[in-house]
Amino acid sequence: MPVIESVPLKEPETTAAVTSIPLPTPATKINISHSDGPKVSAFSLASIRAKKALEESNKGIVKEVLHLPTEAFSETEMLLQWNKYAQRLGDKGYRIMESLLLINDPKLNGTAITIELPNEGSKLDFEKEIHGLLGHLKGHLQNHDLTIEVIVNESIENKRSFNDQDRYNRLLEINPNIELLRTTFGLDLDA
Repeated sequence: MPVIESVPLKEPETTAAVTSIPLPTPATKINISHSDGPKVSAFSLASIRAKKALEESNKGIVKEVLHLPTEAFSETEMLLQWNKYAQRLGDKGYRIMESLLLINDPKLNGTAITIELPNEGSKLDFEKEIHGLLGHLKGHLQNHDLTIEVIVNESIENKRSFNDQDRYNRLLEINPNIELLRTTFGLDLDA
């Protein structure tokens, strides 16, 4: 078992013109000795063996296991907390991260949250903030089994309208009542 001896340091003498400066704590000298032999230097092979034996004896100590909460929650509650976190980032001035969080709604599958992002660059930006987001969600939803998976979907098509008929067809896809409006007022596409 190691024996710790402290060696007191000498206090400097002070004069009237010199103020005393507090000294650091006294240096300690560690000597490892065996019960059946003389003292052993801290830099010898015997001291290394003694340290390993001490570490082995400490391995038997059982550490307390923390049981973190894993309460159930709904997708609506998750989306509410997700949007609150995005709002908080926006209030702090992190507009890019806020827009990444709000680019589309994440999907919940058990305790796994999946979000789809448009490209690798946005994925990298999102992953910089993922630990803060996970901490917020785990704390507010009381579930520490949460994980977030990021999927990059670069196959999003941008439909561009080139003429009036293309624009009209696109609006008709969005809202079929446009046709009723056109026929009611007798509107033409050729203007």
